[in-house]
Amino acid sequence: MIEVKDLNKSFGEAHILKGITTTFEKGKTNLIIGQSGSGKTVFLKCLLGLFDYEEGSIAYDGNIFSKLTEDEKRNMRAKIGMVFQGSALFDSMTIEENVMFPLRMFTKQSKSEMQDRADFVLKRVNLPNAHNKMPSEASGGMQKRVAIARAIVNNPKYLFCDEPNSGLDPKTAIVIDNLIQEITDEYKITTVINSHDMNSVMEIGEKIVFLKDGLKAWEGSNKNIFKTDNEVVTDFVYSSNLFKRVRKMYIKENS
Repeated sequence: MIEVKDLNKSFGEAHILKGITTTFEKGKTNLIIGQSGSGKTVFLKCLLGLFDYEEGSIAYDGNIFSKLTEDEKRNMRAKIGMVFQGSALFDSMTIEENVMFPLRMFTKQSKSEMQDRADFVLKRVNLPNAHNKMPSEASGGMQKRVAIARAIVNNPKYLFCDEPNSGLDPKTAIVIDNLIQEITDEYKITTVINSHDMNSVMEIGEKIVFLKDGLKAWEGSNKNIFKTDNEVVTDFVYSSNLFKRVRKMYIKENS
């Protein structure tokens, strides 16, 4: 579990995060959503320890990150997996080498042990024969699966995903969503996803934190987001006619 209490972050006179308090639960897919400029990316970078903040705290299973020593912070980072928006694979490395990269950074495993682990996670993301391919030879969906394999290769306790469906077609996006949810449930990881994709919200949003102008405007699940009367949320969620129709159908069926 990740616990956030009264988090405040500014850049000069710009107050970006304004007292956010929430929790991200273990074994669940936790989504951060909101319009551009709402503070989603800054929030995610604070959670990752990439940005310092002026007030508040972030605790990983009870350990407040800002109070850890440098060695303890390094050990904590070894427990974090990250899926970047553009996959962020190293072009000069094979897919297998990309996946093994965190093991080289954070473990003392032998090459054969690293290869065995890479083989395991590549099979887990349904890429059993991709080891020797270069990233340029992989489709966008394959690259995302490689990024997920790399993120989980070190058995992380926490998984962060920044817009994992960016640039993907709807069918492939659903595959990636399902894969992230399966891995989260299977390994009981605390997964936090930064997203603007309403399909992801409805498919895998077990916990949703909605940000508006740096404030937590709403939180709940995909099961109750249709029920809310919070105008800030409904304006965002039902900006498309499709979701307006879905909401009407939901309300009618459950009235």
